[in-house]
Amino acid sequence: MREIGTKVTHRRYVPYSHAHYAGNLVDGAYSLGLFGDVATELCIRTDGDEGLFASYSDVQFRAPVRAGDVLEVTAELLAAGRRSRRVGFTVHVLARGAATEARPGAAEVLDPPLLATEATGTVVVPGLDG
Repeated sequence: MREIGTKVTHRRYVPYSHAHYAGNLVDGAYSLGLFGDVATELCIRTDGDEGLFASYSDVQFRAPVRAGDVLEVTAELLAAGRRSRRVGFTVHVLARGAATEARPGAAEVLDPPLLATEATGTVVVPGLDG
């Protein structure tokens, strides 16, 4: 069932333990790790196999990801060969911490969501030889 346009979406809260830089910034590798998670589910759904990430052909960091963000991570099947799959990825920030001294747990929903990262990559499903 390798239907072009098939999408998988995960949501994730970014814990403060992942902040590496001033302003509670999270490194770009965090988004790439999430892309691996949604790519795995996409391969399971389309091929019945977890697949293996082979490469990225493009990665664009559009806006910062911060500890306290709620992220929506999506993978979409763009093309399918015999064993390789070209996948488009996005990370959107749906909500962001807005802490103040008076309200240390304050947060806000972003409307519209903020596009933080987008990429195109290739996954391979090695168990498919026919």
